[in-house]
Amino acid sequence: MGADTLGLRELKKRRTRQEISNVATRMFIERGFDEVTIAEVAAAAGVAKMTVTNHFPRKEDLILDLHEEIVAAPARTVAERAAGESALAALRRGYFADLDRHDAAIGFSGPEFVRMITGSPALRARLREIHEQRENALAETLAAETGAGPDDIMPRAAAAQLTAVHRVLFQEVLRRTLAGEDHETIAAALGDAARRTFDVLEPALGGYAVR
Repeated sequence: MGADTLGLRELKKRRTRQEISNVATRMFIERGFDEVTIAEVAAAAGVAKMTVTNHFPRKEDLILDLHEEIVAAPARTVAERAAGESALAALRRGYFADLDRHDAAIGFSGPEFVRMITGSPALRARLREIHEQRENALAETLAAETGAGPDDIMPRAAAAQLTAVHRVLFQEVLRRTLAGEDHETIAAALGDAARRTFDVLEPALGGYAVR
């Protein structure tokens, strides 16, 4: 099987996944997350129920389809940091790049979407789990990057503080979205908030995990 064939299959798979997610999002917004079944999503998307569950083993991830990116992004940013750059500096830089793009992975979305997320206990619980997974992924990367031993608590402590910034700012984007602010207004407010929040960590972590 040639590379072109594999590439086309992967492209088709990604398109199917995105279409399922789009259909599910529309249905959940219209009727409520808890009121729509996976079978109904499959029927509306024109695929088998098993196709939906193969792409999205958990119903919550039909909506939170960026969960893998949310979990992986801070760890990847730290692993790819520049020479002389600390973990904190890399994450600060990465956050402001995402903010400039109004990236969905840091909370930017429409008010209907945010109301759906915040109105569902299941989705709120899944979001908390994603934040925890992100913290764990970052802790593993920090341990590897600093050569920390299994009994060294510092990578976990640093990851907890660093990802707490992202979690608080994520929630602030949601709060401001529900308050009716547009993306530009939110980004301007978050820029100031992010600078002040990252600055709080500078005395403790500014020299930690410098490449």
